[in-house]
Amino acid sequence: MSFAERCEHVLALAHALKQHHGEVVDCAVRDLQFTVKDSRREVDTTIDRLSMYADAVFLRNRLPLRSRARVNLMLSYNGSAWLNTAITSIYIVGNRLTVKFSSKGQRIMALTKELYRPIFGDAVGFYSGTGKSLLEDSLTDPEVTAAVAFGFDENILPYEAAFRAAGKKLVFEGPGQDPFIVFADADLDLALDDLMASKFMYSGQTCTAPKRIFIQAGIYQEFLERFVERVRRLVVGDPADSKTDIGPVASTVAVRRLHGQMADALEKGAKVLLGGRIEGNLVYPTVVKDCADNMLGMREEVFAPVAFTSCFATAGEVLQRAQDHKYGLRAAVYGSSEAAGVAKELLGCAYCHPVPAYTFGKFGTVAYNQSRAESWRGAFITKPVGGYGYSGWIWETVDGRFQIKQGPKLLSTETSQ
Repeated sequence: MSFAERCEHVLALAHALKQHHGEVVDCAVRDLQFTVKDSRREVDTTIDRLSMYADAVFLRNRLPLRSRARVNLMLSYNGSAWLNTAITSIYIVGNRLTVKFSSKGQRIMALTKELYRPIFGDAVGFYSGTGKSLLEDSLTDPEVTAAVAFGFDENILPYEAAFRAAGKKLVFEGPGQDPFIVFADADLDLALDDLMASKFMYSGQTCTAPKRIFIQAGIYQEFLERFVERVRRLVVGDPADSKTDIGPVASTVAVRRLHGQMADALEKGAKVLLGGRIEGNLVYPTVVKDCADNMLGMREEVFAPVAFTSCFATAGEVLQRAQDHKYGLRAAVYGSSEAAGVAKELLGCAYCHPVPAYTFGKFGTVAYNQSRAESWRGAFITKPVGGYGYSGWIWETVDGRFQIKQGPKLLSTETSQ
């Protein structure tokens, strides 16, 4: 099958998503308790991204790593429609693949299977076992040339020796603890608009949501006052209600972790300016000030609508603090010349590359005076994404030698030749 024919299949999927728009949204609301607002936006964004394959001319002559190869794909729970971009990015270069959805997304998986069957036939299969068994299948099945996993780094790192021994390729997309840096000379309206949109979409359950919010000391108080004023207007409630901005957090583990993060922050001197209320899995929008870098909320990924904020004095200070972390997925920087210098220092290479060891202090995407939506446009289709440190990596054996690669990547390119 030619690239053009595969593109036609992907466009047919985009058409199917448009036809079943309401059903996809309903599955996201029922499975994950994502709001109608966020879920509708996700379907629209996905349809737009799928149309971009027609312009991906650099993929036209690529082939699977091996004839009749199969790729195993393990998806994360925090998505519905966008997961199609990950699936199609592996399919578009001629791979067959087996896809495992999160146990939280069973309605999403059932609908996806229904939509895929008449378009893709047996080129895309679906897996009902555990993530552990899928990874083990990746290691032992000779038909599988690569595994792609979205998830938590601590669950995947223990497999490094096994993938090294098997000579198999693994592409991992993991967490972020993304710094959001605002200098005193920044356009505060632009920064606030982006912070509100990127922090609270999906009730804070995205890897690329701002997690460590650094505001320069001279504007810290003003920025927080304006931020709190906006956060206070968010509507908390039933995710099926089109007026709702914040619904329950899907992961009980994330909520349990948040309880510890909040307790730790208060014990170490942070102050809650707004929110702090948790009812079951419903976390009310929360703004925390005076956070220190040793607090759990600044060290661990936060998957909830909680903003941990801190002030900084100089460019050198905030650069050091932003880089001092095990995750390096995405960063956002707002301001003029000093901010531009910090953004330049944080940014890694344009595409993933071999590294001698896991590399910390660099980020795969750095948005400078740019919204998350702009900086993430075309993600997985034409824009390489991924990061450094434990935010993502590739394990592969080339000419008998094992290597680690880090930086932004395309699943299409990494599962083909």
